[in-house]
Amino acid sequence: MEQNVGRTDGIARVAIGAIAGVISLAILGNAVSGPAILSPILGIVSIMMLATGATGRCGVYSLIGVNTCKAR
Repeated sequence: MEQNVGRTDGIARVAIGAIAGVISLAILGNAVSGPAILSPILGIVSIMMLATGATGRCGVYSLIGVNTCKAR
């Protein structure tokens, strides 16, 4: 499978995924106030962002024809 997530995009995805994961866990542990439904939603977003950032492959990008990788 061809990568379609560039380096800068991947780094941003990992950073956003990590932040979403920390906030999700903080809500789950009652360290941050927020609606209970927000914790699992942020957890799913976190996993998706971390996975796409780490693998360099995004399914949504494939569907819409976006490629942020530089030409090789």
